[in-house]
Amino acid sequence: MRVIARPGRDILGEGPLWSARQKALFWVDIKGRRIHRLTLDDERVTSWPAPEMIGWLIERKDEDGFVVGLQSGFALTGSDFRDFDLIARLPDPRSDVRLNDAKATSDGSIYAGSMELSGREALGGLYRLSPDHRVACLDRGYGVANGPALSLDERTLYHTDSVLGRIYAFSREADGSLHDRRLFRQFEAGDGAPDGMTVDAEDCLWVAHWDGGRLSRFDRDGTLICAHPLPASRITSCAFAGEDLDRLFVTSASEGREDEPHAGALFELDVGVRGAPPHLFAG
Repeated sequence: MRVIARPGRDILGEGPLWSARQKALFWVDIKGRRIHRLTLDDERVTSWPAPEMIGWLIERKDEDGFVVGLQSGFALTGSDFRDFDLIARLPDPRSDVRLNDAKATSDGSIYAGSMELSGREALGGLYRLSPDHRVACLDRGYGVANGPALSLDERTLYHTDSVLGRIYAFSREADGSLHDRRLFRQFEAGDGAPDGMTVDAEDCLWVAHWDGGRLSRFDRDGTLICAHPLPASRITSCAFAGEDLDRLFVTSASEGREDEPHAGALFELDVGVRGAPPHLFAG
């Protein structure tokens, strides 16, 4: 394990994303309203301001730039992050609800969760953004919707309610619809809360532990395979990066943990497995 050297630390680091196009890892600081890029060849970190709280970014398939999840909705932006053009709001938007975490699929759509700003009310949902910019609500009633991830065959979507400590698994159809929500894993006292997630090339699920200080790997049955402790308690998400997708980067938060020297840092782990390449947004 190593800590990536850079000035400052994130208030709420999240949404790590590998860009093969730029040979760089991107991630965001939600509450710091910043977008970060780590170029892997020289390990230089570059940052840009976001116009409001930003939960994630995903590369576009046929255009330069990204689709991002802002508090106000889904927006498109270029690689210079100068302009943010809103393309869709959440159905029945409320000013106290924001987008929180997302993943793209091979058909170019995006699954994204939302949450009420304080996380105290179950106003979050799970949404699907189509390439034509239509938004469909697929599930409701989340305290903090987090970490969507897909199995390698994309027939299972994992989604988390961090407040309840639950990771759900949905069956996913070819048209993007979801059904048969079931409990994949219940976190217990001492585990913290499940946060961001990713799937590796062996179809196992990696989960960040908020207030649990570690990253865990589970098999398709939800059985714990291994855990990797980290020197920060609020671990938020993870992503495989590098040309061989064999470098696992982990984000964290300093919010409420300002006394921890490495809270809000970006970590890298060598875990001996590779990841799956991220999908791109087709809109």
